[in-house]
Amino acid sequence: MSDLSTKPYLIRAIHDWCADSGLTPYLAVQVDEHTQVPMGYVKDGKIVLNISVDAVRNLHMGNEDISCSGRFGGVSHQIMVPVAAVMGIFAKENGQGLVFQGQNSSPLLSDAVDGQTGGSDEPPDSPVPQGKPKLRVVK
Repeated sequence: MSDLSTKPYLIRAIHDWCADSGLTPYLAVQVDEHTQVPMGYVKDGKIVLNISVDAVRNLHMGNEDISCSGRFGGVSHQIMVPVAAVMGIFAKENGQGLVFQGQNSSPLLSDAVDGQTGGSDEPPDSPVPQGKPKLRVVK
């Protein structure tokens, strides 16, 4: 009998499903001392990462950690997230995905589905915007 966790396999499966469906996979992460992300983008100890093939380079999703390089504010950063720190993975466009048991299902997940990566004054039940995506400068 194996003690191998199903979590990394489920993360990879949802990531593949997003890619095959033309959706954007977002990874919700609880940041701790073992997590390597740009700390300026962490809010309340959490961060949501776009891990689509268009957003990151050299994505490696192993059984122990997820690593890649990505750009934040135009600056390249090396990202390393232990699988244990992953709270969930979901599609940006429709919110479908998984939140893992034993994880805090905080408003961060519902805010991220609405296009936010931190807290907001909007209720978590606000509808997902429809139509063509719009870019905006965030400072």
